[in-house]
Amino acid sequence: MNEKRFAFINDAAEREYKNLPKSIQVEFGTSLRAIQENKKPFLNIRSLSSIGAGIIELKINGHPAFRCIYIAKFLNTVVVLHSFEKTTNGVDKQAMVTAKIRYKELKSELKI
Repeated sequence: MNEKRFAFINDAAEREYKNLPKSIQVEFGTSLRAIQENKKPFLNIRSLSSIGAGIIELKINGHPAFRCIYIAKFLNTVVVLHSFEKTTNGVDKQAMVTAKIRYKELKSELKI
């Protein structure tokens, strides 16, 4: 089976992920692993096409809620762009700005 690789867009994205509570990392990790294996994630997802085609948000709802934004359409790799604790109702504008900047960084690295 053709399994996807896994990467963080940069060190900041990796730090954000690793600073999440361990139980949240495990939940996100289980879904990210499924995506690497070309399976459906276990968590609810939302397409973030406003940021770019193929960008997906994994969602863990609750108090607090958590999000992990990734893209899996380039270089056969699942790339985590941003992970965060959701602090607002509705769209977290700062998180979307961060994801958009990191997506541009990825496109720049890939020269697309």
